[in-house]
Amino acid sequence: MILEIDAGNTFVKWRICSDGQQIDGGRFLTQEMDWPGSWGDGISEVRISSVAGETANAEIARAVESMVGLSGCFAQTTATCAGVTNSYSEPSRMGVDRWLAMLAAYNDCNGACCVVDCGSAITIDYINEAGEHEGGYIVPGLRLMQKGLLSNTAEIEVTSSVSQFDLAPGVHTSAAVLHGINYLFTALAEKVQKDNRAKGRDYKLYVTGGDGQLFCSAIDSGDYIADLVMDGLNWGVQSK
Repeated sequence: MILEIDAGNTFVKWRICSDGQQIDGGRFLTQEMDWPGSWGDGISEVRISSVAGETANAEIARAVESMVGLSGCFAQTTATCAGVTNSYSEPSRMGVDRWLAMLAAYNDCNGACCVVDCGSAITIDYINEAGEHEGGYIVPGLRLMQKGLLSNTAEIEVTSSVSQFDLAPGVHTSAAVLHGINYLFTALAEKVQKDNRAKGRDYKLYVTGGDGQLFCSAIDSGDYIADLVMDGLNWGVQSK
């Protein structure tokens, strides 16, 4: 059995797979590091994706060693892997979660694709038919947009949740802020969809991340794959 871990800025997700099928899984807040009591016996390999920082990585390594008795293998971003060529002159400067999601997407469709990860930040990456990363974009996610606006506008008070997705023009400041953020999010989704189809390109759209389903629903297209980053560990770790 293989234990796979995806440590993000907000959540740590984990799953146990056997013969390519998930048999267990869960998640917890990265800040809390609330590990399960036991993963049981039979785990022969531990694969890890982490953008949570060195302190969190050390805690993850300790937890894995304590509960499984194995040293986890942390994936790293490389210049090439599994048919994908990185566009960065310094590949290590690209977040490993972006890299793994691209590996998974490209090897799923074996063709041109666009990968959108809607987490704390929203990342958008394009890979052509030859597996060449054409570049990407990084923009604030829904909650970062809200936090950024509120931290710079002291007199605005938002009383409802960002999860209440509404595009109607706000009739009070709280609604205007939240609905305005939703408006930008929807406009971004529509722009990605339009660009994917422009100039004869029809890149297959893969979407992941906590707000990924919302992104897909905004344009009624795209394949939402919750564990796309962990799917990429199959290539990102074995090819190290």
